[in-house]
Amino acid sequence: MTANTTPTVVLVHGAFADAASWSGVIAELQEHGVPVVAPPNPLRGLASDAAYIASVAAQIDGPVVLVGHSYGGAIITVAGATDNVIGLVYVAAYVLDEGESLGELQGRFPASPLGDNLRQATYPVEGGDPAVEVTIAAEAFPEVFAADVPAEVTKVLAVAQRPLAAGAFTETAAMAAWKTKPSWALVAAADQAINPEVERFGAKRAGATIVEVEGASHAVAVSRPTDVADLIREAVRATSA
Repeated sequence: MTANTTPTVVLVHGAFADAASWSGVIAELQEHGVPVVAPPNPLRGLASDAAYIASVAAQIDGPVVLVGHSYGGAIITVAGATDNVIGLVYVAAYVLDEGESLGELQGRFPASPLGDNLRQATYPVEGGDPAVEVTIAAEAFPEVFAADVPAEVTKVLAVAQRPLAAGAFTETAAMAAWKTKPSWALVAAADQAINPEVERFGAKRAGATIVEVEGASHAVAVSRPTDVADLIREAVRATSA
């Protein structure tokens, strides 16, 4: 494997988190010589967020493997259509089909505790009425998002959340890149934010190579960075051939 054939890994965080949630995974990938970038995800809407991530990927010289956590999975499903993207990795993520929304996919399965613990706020929109955004109630954050992360860490994560525009739940995916590009998926078996059945269904539908991490919370990239990095490295090896 030579430097110019090793894909660059682009890590796309989901809602209620930021790029720092990938810190452990980044360290593991760097240790193994895998080039990696973890851009900020705007969290303002599926089409606009996907366009931003697609732009990041398109400006990288050489092939790219997109990795999406949670809502980030929906983003890479759309942004993955970018020409130089050669693989997709879903981490405790939504794997949408073309024309499908987060709400539609979730609605086919029993609800997770996330929905009952979302808190609404508003943010200004230029030229229009304020829009709604959501976060997880701080007191529920540890159990819902990061049950296998130390309490002192979850206290910090709970107050450092990045809100998701509520409109993202109903916006539909313009395309599904997994139909033409290989995919891998990690299912967090103890996820309380996304029903693990949602993760399994989407991954199987996409024909992804699937691994399950028993006891893993939604914050699996924080609690189990080696497991996540190992799957990403598998995707890198497979797409470097």
